[in-house]
Amino acid sequence: MTDPAVPADRAEPSDRAAGALILAGTPLGRISDASPGLARALADADVIAAEDTRRFLRLAADLGVDLHAKVVSFYESVEAARVPGLVDRIAGGQRVVLVTDAGMPSVSDPGYTLVAAVAAAGLAVTSVPGPSAVITALALSGLPSDRFTFEGFPPRKTGERTRAFGALRTEARTMVFFESVHRIGESLAAMAAVFGADRPAAVCRELTKTHEEVRRGPLGELAAWAADGLRGEITVVVAGSSGAGDAPPDDATLLAEIAALVAGGKSRRDAVDQVAATYDLNRRSVYALATARR
Repeated sequence: MTDPAVPADRAEPSDRAAGALILAGTPLGRISDASPGLARALADADVIAAEDTRRFLRLAADLGVDLHAKVVSFYESVEAARVPGLVDRIAGGQRVVLVTDAGMPSVSDPGYTLVAAVAAAGLAVTSVPGPSAVITALALSGLPSDRFTFEGFPPRKTGERTRAFGALRTEARTMVFFESVHRIGESLAAMAAVFGADRPAAVCRELTKTHEEVRRGPLGELAAWAADGLRGEITVVVAGSSGAGDAPPDDATLLAEIAALVAGGKSRRDAVDQVAATYDLNRRSVYALATARR
């Protein structure tokens, strides 16, 4: 029974009489990092929505949890279809625990739409706090952590990725990104071209796992180091702009972005205007560069 001295929104998930959505943080690597609260929430759940059911069942077995819950998949492709049914279960008094493959649900993982739907229905949402790759990498990076921005995964397409970095070129806060093993070399090279090869950064790989590695240095050096690809789960932390001396993107980067905008349907003139505005460059100089290389 819930302690009447504890506000309802602060009660332990396992103590709730009414239905609730419980966001459960799972270990990034070591099973020993799992909290007792995670095992308790899983054991007490009526339904467990898991990003990868097979991976979750291995986790539950490693934790020694005797599951009584119905386990359903909850990954990107089925997320929208699953939400109404899960909301109905919560409204009916059941406890639904959401787990993703590692870290906290809804942080570049499935979960946001379910949280929003449950909250909109006036139902309870709580959590079993757990590890976060964002905070762990930020703390290990050695870069300023008093103010930061989490940018998730950069766009996959070259032009879109360059534009996304361009919009962040003067961001003063430390920036945290996720990236896949297949695109890390390209992303670091694009960061070096847009933010400047000397901008301090850190690449954090396989956090809390056996082969954990944190490589710190200027973006240019990190891009060269990762050019042939890396293995494992990767988080990149990049220092914010100092506000002075930020190098403008090189000509190749500007031309690539203009070409991408033109390929996307913009006129060359509009593409030049957008690129010049993004990087606060003289429009005539950018236009001269674009026409000279045609």
